[in-house]
Amino acid sequence: MTEALPYDVDLTNCDREPIHLLGRVQGFGCLVAISSDWIIQHASENCATVLGIDLAAGTGTRLQDHLPPETLMRLRGRMQALAYGNDSVRIFGLDATGDGQPFDVSLHQSGRSFVLEFERKMALDDRDDLAQVHPLIARIRSGKGVQGMAQEAARGLRALSGFSRVKVYQFAADGSGTVIAESRDPAQDSYLNLRFPAADIPAQARELYRRSLLRLIGDVDDPGSAVVPYSNPEGQPLDLSLAVTRAVSPIHIEYLKNMGVGASMSVSILHRGKLWGLFACHHHAPLYIDYERRTAVELFAQLFSYELIQAENDAERAALVTAQGSHDRLMARLSSGEGLAASFDALADELAGVIAHDGFALYVDGQYFSRGKAPTEHEFLGLARFLNTAATSRIFATDCIVARYPGAETFRDRASGVLALPISRTPRDFIVLFRSEIAQQVAWAGNPGKTFETGPHGPRLTPRKSFEIWREVVKDHSAPWTEADLRSAESLRVTLLEVVLKLTDAANEERMRAQEQQELLIAELNHRVRNILSLIRGLVSQSRDGAEDVASFTGRLDGRIQSLARAHDQLTRKEWTPASLKALVGVEMGAYLDGAAGRLDVQGPDVLLVPDAFSTFALVIHELVTNSAKYGALSVPAGRVLLGIVPQPDGALVLEWIEQGGPAVRPPKRRGFGTTIIEKSIPFDLQGEARLQFLVTGIEARFMIPARYVMPAPADSVAVAPPDLQIVPAEVRAGAVLVVEDTIIIAMDAADILSDLGATTVDTASGVAEAMRLLDRARYDFVLLDVNLGRETSRPIAERLAAEGVPFALATGYGDSPEVREHYPPAPILQKPFTADMVKRVMAEALAPR
Repeated sequence: MTEALPYDVDLTNCDREPIHLLGRVQGFGCLVAISSDWIIQHASENCATVLGIDLAAGTGTRLQDHLPPETLMRLRGRMQALAYGNDSVRIFGLDATGDGQPFDVSLHQSGRSFVLEFERKMALDDRDDLAQVHPLIARIRSGKGVQGMAQEAARGLRALSGFSRVKVYQFAADGSGTVIAESRDPAQDSYLNLRFPAADIPAQARELYRRSLLRLIGDVDDPGSAVVPYSNPEGQPLDLSLAVTRAVSPIHIEYLKNMGVGASMSVSILHRGKLWGLFACHHHAPLYIDYERRTAVELFAQLFSYELIQAENDAERAALVTAQGSHDRLMARLSSGEGLAASFDALADELAGVIAHDGFALYVDGQYFSRGKAPTEHEFLGLARFLNTAATSRIFATDCIVARYPGAETFRDRASGVLALPISRTPRDFIVLFRSEIAQQVAWAGNPGKTFETGPHGPRLTPRKSFEIWREVVKDHSAPWTEADLRSAESLRVTLLEVVLKLTDAANEERMRAQEQQELLIAELNHRVRNILSLIRGLVSQSRDGAEDVASFTGRLDGRIQSLARAHDQLTRKEWTPASLKALVGVEMGAYLDGAAGRLDVQGPDVLLVPDAFSTFALVIHELVTNSAKYGALSVPAGRVLLGIVPQPDGALVLEWIEQGGPAVRPPKRRGFGTTIIEKSIPFDLQGEARLQFLVTGIEARFMIPARYVMPAPADSVAVAPPDLQIVPAEVRAGAVLVVEDTIIIAMDAADILSDLGATTVDTASGVAEAMRLLDRARYDFVLLDVNLGRETSRPIAERLAAEGVPFALATGYGDSPEVREHYPPAPILQKPFTADMVKRVMAEALAPR
């Protein structure tokens, strides 16, 4: 027979465990506690193993008797920061014992003691963990809503930390938590959308999470090391609340083992000073992350918290704008003399866009109006009497009206939640919003109501042995009214109580101002559209002149329109800022003269043309290039063109176009539209100069563009090759894809692009060994392979892929260089930075039949 316990045992018993007074540390670090005069009070027994100095045997002695003077000086200097309110101080790479072995050190104050923790720095590479944080945070901003941001955060933290599973765990008002986002190894089970009872994280653990932002459990099988002596002469144990090496509760260890976890890391997500949630990181095997990288993880979590606050503020501002717009429209209607009853439909429509509800009712001057799921008039009269007993001049809100007003039983099939706005004094009139019952199917990770089970750790809760999904149906409750709902309701209540007629003139004036601004925008848009239509009309009309047939006409017209389009594309890529002249020339050559680009010799420095001049010169250079390709120097293999770029002292720009080695030139008998563009565009549009000469040796042209249209290119700029203008395949598909890339952000972006292109699965690897393991386990349809992987190259992977016949492409920032072609098996080259279209093209090339 089991002996009766002296108290009831249920989920709350975990709260009794003194997890901050366990008197042990984990094996990845050692601990020493000293007094203010640097006498050793406590030390962990593994100091001899970690530091090589048995400080546990030196309790009662001076720390200076055991550590070098340089180490003590460094520790004393950093410890001064604790006097300024810092919870802890960190030192990375400290040669603590004077033998050249670096340690990461944490210092904090616990009561009257100062606690020093030492972790042996295992990795001595030149990585910069902090540099990875900001790019990952930038990706979080692209997430839509809290869940979208949380999903990006889970992906980013997994990439940063190396854990095989990262969950974003959000706390509810009742203390339970839900996994709202998850990034995991495909072989692991998913916990996404599961809810965990509040008792899974006891109250004292939550407080520690709030005070200490990161908690690492490197190995669940680590027995740890005792801190000796356990208590001080006053009988008080050392408080390890802020200790980074603090050992783990046996109950929590058993809990993790039940989940199949070999190592874990919890990172707090604070929101306005409160514990909003956690990053829960799990690994299938032991995993130690050094203190410097854990610091980067802490920074990542803090920045994520700031992004949450910003997203919440943005949502509040958006809700305020919506509510303000509703307020203005209602006031305009009500101030025109219509009463609330006459404005019922408009009022209901406006509120539907501000506060979500299933039913709407208005009770004014003894009349009852309703819409949607709402009580009948007879049922509402009883509810109105109940609402009259509530506090005056305040809104009333509940998500379970039957618990407050038993008479609601009669309409529980239509309404469970009530939000009531009193809009008069006595007798009270009301606007009431109703929400119907939401039978919440809650997927619990285990039974939230499970009580006692005898376990190996005394009369305490043993964690669940399985994670079966229990369903709890929450009856008679609606979706809760949020703080934003209540603020909007209060704003509306105040609005309807105030005398608003005096605000009518101001509202009308504001509307007039908005209308005038809209009319100006419409007029400007009409102006721009008419200019574009006029330009197209002119191109159509003039391109017809001299055309021999429809094909030649459409060819000319298409070439000119495409020239304008390419120039516009280059400008819009730069957000309509000045763009490179050399890039413009390169685009035209690449688009129309395949293989002839090498016969254009551009001399002189690159310059930037402002958008107006850029578009004008795009047509001019298009006509010069196409004319030369048809009749001039570029129409024969031996011909070449010299383009001179000559900046003038006054800031103007002179451009010289000289054709050599082409057929003999004869002056045209008549001026066509192309010649007119060359001779007239720059003088007419830019008030510059243009001169075109038809010499026997070749066409020569000279242009002057005024200084106001020209800007010097930055001194450190490099002429960029024209964009790849090959035709993008209509469709390309590959099922399983592997991305081998050592930069986190590039790897994640490539994975997103490939998923968008239809890849069913996308795995990533950052090095040769990891990629080889993945290739051993799975067959891939396509591999995107970065050439340089940190301190190694991907050549062994490429050779294996070529031998196994797996299609692949090489990604590199060096372009199609001879070195890559010489040392790698044949494969398409993808130049960084790349776009989705570029990836699509190299995939099509790699997957094409050979």
